[in-house]
Parts: sequence; structure tokens; C-alpha cells
Amino acid sequence: MDRLPWGKFHWLVIIGLGTVWILDGLEVTIVGALGSRLTEDSSGLGLTEAQIGLAAAIYVAGACVGALGFGYLTDRFGRKKLFLVTLGLYLLATVATAFSPNPLWFFVCRFLTGAGIGGEYAAINSAIDELIPARRRGTIDLIINGSYWLGTAFGAALTVVLLDTNIFAADFGWRLAFGLGALFGLFILLVRRNVPESPRWAVIHGRDEEAEKIVDDIEKSLADDGKEISPPEGEMKIHQRAHTGFGEIARVAITQYPKRFVLGLSLFIGQAFLYNAVFFTYALVLTSLLDVPDNIAPYSLIPIAIGNFLGPLLLGHFFDSVGRRVMITISYVGSGVLLVVTGILFSNGVLDAVSLTVCWVIVFFFASAGASSAYLTVSEIFPMETRAMAIAFFYAIGTGLGGIIGPILFGQFIEQGIQMVAVGYFIGAGLMIAAGLVEAFIGVEAAGKSLEEIAEPLSVSS
Repeated sequence: MDRLPWGKFHWLVIIGLGTVWILDGLEVTIVGALGSRLTEDSSGLGLTEAQIGLAAAIYVAGACVGALGFGYLTDRFGRKKLFLVTLGLYLLATVATAFSPNPLWFFVCRFLTGAGIGGEYAAINSAIDELIPARRRGTIDLIINGSYWLGTAFGAALTVVLLDTNIFAADFGWRLAFGLGALFGLFILLVRRNVPESPRWAVIHGRDEEAEKIVDDIEKSLADDGKEISPPEGEMKIHQRAHTGFGEIARVAITQYPKRFVLGLSLFIGQAFLYNAVFFTYALVLTSLLDVPDNIAPYSLIPIAIGNFLGPLLLGHFFDSVGRRVMITISYVGSGVLLVVTGILFSNGVLDAVSLTVCWVIVFFFASAGASSAYLTVSEIFPMETRAMAIAFFYAIGTGLGGIIGPILFGQFIEQGIQMVAVGYFIGAGLMIAAGLVEAFIGVEAAGKSLEEIAEPLSVSS
């Protein structure tokens, strides 16, 4: 797969698999931007501000559970089966959310929606890395993960319209938002059916003929487009296996790759706390602390989302050319330092809604590249047989610690005022800087290397 020239097949992979991050961004933003509306009795739910934070934490908890459960199934039953199942769960849960009659129903649906999205992270990241050539893996991975922010921008723009009670009733607009998310997911599902199984996974699991056919079909499509196909080089003997158990997965991560284990946790905890804490509660900061009207607050998320997408888009190729270690360190430490400055200015009353938004655009330009590189890192540095489960584990642990605690903590901070919110910013900055320093000392340089070179498959026969 690494020797193949770039062609239409790779664009199919990007559209069919990568666009799910747009859905995740849409989901997170809709709840955050609609938070103030959902606290009104006229919405039909009447949640409290604390319950908005709780809903965010429940969504993240569902994502963690989904990542672990579906991650294990992805390594056992294949990438394709699971990236169809997880998207199907997302669609059903999102449609059900739109019909929520009470807070309990809403919370349950948010958990199931999160489970579908969490499962997507494991199935999709592993499939993308195994289908994209090594020379472009870093660039493509960062841009795909960064596409989350296209969903955020779209969600923010969408909620501006949906919050307008002159157009939609207070108890209908937010329901329509979830329905539109499901419609977009259905389109992705139709495209995704044409994305093949990972031939790497197929051959290790004894499906040699299927793996050969997949590669032959890809080569034929590239040849039909006039691409020159280089002959394969090198060989590797493997012992084929049906699946890899939890015990072996844990042993490999902790005993065989202990430094990589620490690295993955550090990167995920830092970015998860920062992003989940801020973006689940950002609209509440503006409306509750800076007196921004409910129908105006979502606009501020649009430039922030654009900055988040431009970071991976413009910096992504440097992760392949300059290298992973340097760029991950710069993006994590740089965003952490900028966040400290923002927290100081905010606590001293220097920033209003506009200037705070400008600060966030700058901070998250770098932080987004770092956050995307966390997913890239853990999907590269562990063996093929444990890849999906490794992604799931680090996502679940990092997101569980940072993503569940963060929104709940920030929800309490908002109720206590600007000074406590600034403390939350400092905590996030400290975690980002610490993660960047971990990368600087024990990071793995994977730029331009095949996945098998970075971490030899467990099935390799000596």
C-alpha cells in the first residue's frame, strides 16, 4: 500500500471515512451552542446549566465505552464491518435525540450517540493509516482529524438560524439540528459502502485471497487512471491468527512499549481536557460571563473552528517533512504558552467577547494540529494486531480523564465567575505543555516510515 501512487481510490477513503469527523464536530457544537436554549422551559427540556455540562460528560462517557467495545471488535472482525456498524448506531441515536421528550431520554441518546462516534475513532483511524501511503500519512491524518472543525463551523452557523424563534419555534429548532446531522450521516454511509477492508488486516487474519483481490482492484483502478505502479519490495513471514486477546494487547502496550504507552496517555489527556472543557461550555462563558445574547454567541465559534481547521491543514505537511517529534512538541507547548497568556488577560478583565475569540483562534490554530497528531501517533506506534484497540484505549482513558472531568469542572467554574474559569484555562495549559515535553523526550519519529517498520506486527515469524 505504501508504494502506490496517489489516485481516486485515496480520495474515496478520505471522503468515505474521514468525513465522520465533521459529524463529531457537528454533534459537539450543536449541544454547546444550543446549551442556552436547552435551559429554557420553552425548549421542551428545561435543562439546568449543570445538566448541560452533565450531558456533555455523558456523551464523552458513551464515546469512551464505544471506543473500547468497538475497538476490540474492529481488531477482531475487521475495519469495514465496524465502520459501518458504528455509523449506523450514530444515525439511529441522533434521530432518537431529535424526539427527546425529557432530560432522561436526551441523556440516554447522547450516550448512544457518543458510543457510535467513539467506535468510529478506533475503526476509522486504523483503516485510514493502513490504506494511505506512508509518505503522506501524517498530512492526510492531520487534515482528516482536523475536519472535525468543519463540522464545528457548520454547526455554529446552523444553530444561529435554528435559535431564531422568528423562523423556528423554541421547542423545534434544536430538534431539527439533530435531524440534519443524521441526514448528513446517511450520505456518508452510502459513500462508505465502497471503501474496502484493510488488506493488512485481511492477510493477518487468514483472508489471503480477499487481501490480494483488494490490492489488485486498487492497482487496476490506479492503472486505469494512467498511474504507474511500482513493483512490491521486501517480504515478511507471519503466523496468521483469528484474533488478539485483551491480555496480549495489554502486555504489548505496557511491557513491550512502556514509553509509547506513557506518550499516548500524555498526548490524549492534554488535548482532551482542553478541547472538551472549552467547547462544551464556551457558549455559556459568553452568555453567562460576558453578556453575549443567546442568538449571537454561536457566531464566535465559527472563526475559532476555522482556526482549528487551518492549523492541521497548513501545518500538516510539516509533520511529514520536518518530522513528528519536532512538530508535535511545537504545537503542544506553543498552544499551552498562548493559553496561559489568554488566561491572564481574561482574569484581569482585559478581554471582551471579540478579543477572547481572537485569542482562541490563535491558541487553537496550534492546539488543533497537536490534538490531531495525538490520534496519528497512537495509530502508528503500536503493532497491527492491536492498532484499533490501542486507539480506543488511549482515546477512552485520555478522553475519560480530560473529557468527562473537564466539562463538569468548567460547568462549576462558570457558575463561580471569570477568575475560576481562568484557573481552568491554566490547568488546560499545564497539561498541554507537559504533554509537549513528554513528546520532546520520548516521542517516536514515524515520518515516512511504513507501519511495519515503526512497530513490527505480533504475527511476524522469526
